[in-house]
Amino acid sequence: MKIVPVLTYILRATSYGLLTAVVLLILVPDLRSSSSSSLNIFKPVDEKPKPVSYANAVAKAAPAVVNIYSESIETNPRYRSRSLQRIKLGSGVIMDSRGYILTNYHVVLNADLITVVLQNQTELTAEVIGSDELTDLAVLKVQANNLPVIPMDDTLTPLVGDVVLAIGNPLNLGQTITQGIISATGRSGLSSTSYREFLQMDAAINDGNSGGALVNSNGDLVGITTAQFKRLNPQINIQGIFFAIPYKLAKKVMLELISNGRVVRGWLGISSQRYNWQLKGFVVDDITPGSPAQVAGLQKDDVVYKIDGAAIVSINQALDIVAETKPGTVLNFSVIRNKNTIEVPVKIVELNR
Repeated sequence: MKIVPVLTYILRATSYGLLTAVVLLILVPDLRSSSSSSLNIFKPVDEKPKPVSYANAVAKAAPAVVNIYSESIETNPRYRSRSLQRIKLGSGVIMDSRGYILTNYHVVLNADLITVVLQNQTELTAEVIGSDELTDLAVLKVQANNLPVIPMDDTLTPLVGDVVLAIGNPLNLGQTITQGIISATGRSGLSSTSYREFLQMDAAINDGNSGGALVNSNGDLVGITTAQFKRLNPQINIQGIFFAIPYKLAKKVMLELISNGRVVRGWLGISSQRYNWQLKGFVVDDITPGSPAQVAGLQKDDVVYKIDGAAIVSINQALDIVAETKPGTVLNFSVIRNKNTIEVPVKIVELNR
């Protein structure tokens, strides 16, 4: 009988086939997605999706965010020789391992003593290297090396809808993280002078958060937080509107303060609220008497379409070009006046406040 050898061959082949299938399923997990109920043994029991977490971003950024205690001594003539000690809370961001820290100007305003507390509870005395009231920024310096530095990405462009985390020391409760999204963006040139030009977001900012870090979901610095907006009108109960100085602007100001102790801005002396889309330039609405613009011969209703060869795409861009120009520099303004094109050289001077 040849039936037995045939059955033996079939059983052996079947065994080899099953063994091969098992090996393939182990080595190629994608094969396990078969709807066959017989393959359920290869699926993990009670498999759950991983929860959304920003723990990695916090771990990268949080060590570089410090607590700041700004102490001032005030004397009141009504109490004769008695003095009053005031301490303001704030936060700061370590931008350089050599001890340079960014914070808000209003946090250290009129401070007689500034104490910086690292996240490992090390206390350091800080000095103010320079401050800029227009952008509400100040640079501090502590005597320390190898400090943790906030992650930075110079190519980063914040967008409306980006998830952001605010890191600071609200109400002196200790380091706290709040989460939100960017709800509006401003610009990041040195001509920035109002909150409309900063980042707007809804991550909660309370007293003590000022000067802290606003980071993205990778832990990269997006901006320096400020609670100053609420101080403009304490009677208004504001919900979900908070601001941060954009990282690129903060870095520009920091480098200026480290180099010069102050921010040097160029001044032209014009005002403009209109951009002519047809001529692709801004319209001069008014000129300050005695300003560089008047001295150079710029006139009301001139349309400036280029500055030193750079095409003008917005009023804000033009203001930034002037603000970031070194005083004493001559800029060539390409102007359309009465349908004629002319070149007007203007010597930029320093903005004095």
